[in-house]
Amino acid sequence: MFKHKQTGIKGEQIAVKFLQNSGYSILERNWRHGKKEVDIIAKKDDILIIAEVKTRNNYDFGFPEEAVNTKKQEFLREAAMAYIEIHRQHTDIRFDIISILLDKEAVKEILHFEAAF
Repeated sequence: MFKHKQTGIKGEQIAVKFLQNSGYSILERNWRHGKKEVDIIAKKDDILIIAEVKTRNNYDFGFPEEAVNTKKQEFLREAAMAYIEIHRQHTDIRFDIISILLDKEAVKEILHFEAAF
């Protein structure tokens, strides 16, 4: 497995624990609709959370959260609408970004951007 893929998987595991410790219920991980994938779908206070996780080992390519560009945001919106079509009980939705910086496998920084877009 490629190192960047391993980094991404580790980041998603860290993000799930972070959200659970913050009172979120995890509904789905790596939910797919066609070619679209949502890293984490969670719920808190009756709000459906669509969370994109970005993990980096350094800032060589910028801050992790900067990788969630306009195209990625549209992709996530489309996936979220497909999820809501299946799970109609959700009416309030929020898009979050969880940015994780690792330092030799340890979490150096974790930032949670609520309502990021």
